[in-house]
Amino acid sequence: MGFSSLNVIILVGLLLVYARIAVRSRALYPVGLMLFAGLLLAQSLTTVYSYVMMTPYFGGSVVPYLFTISLLEFGGLIALAKVTL
Repeated sequence: MGFSSLNVIILVGLLLVYARIAVRSRALYPVGLMLFAGLLLAQSLTTVYSYVMMTPYFGGSVVPYLFTISLLEFGGLIALAKVTL
């Protein structure tokens, strides 16, 4: 759940940066990046929700897979944030 929460924080920051760029430049590319970040944000929020609310239903056997997915996403978002900022 920790990496998914960090993903949410990074995505909110990227979304704000892309929105600022879109307003200043009026270009479509940052709008596409906002859509991308928004969809990833929805996925990360859903993952956090599933950790909090649905862990008893899918048991501990799925947790390592969800952790790996969140960890890989975190690595990708760190790289994206570094390139963006």
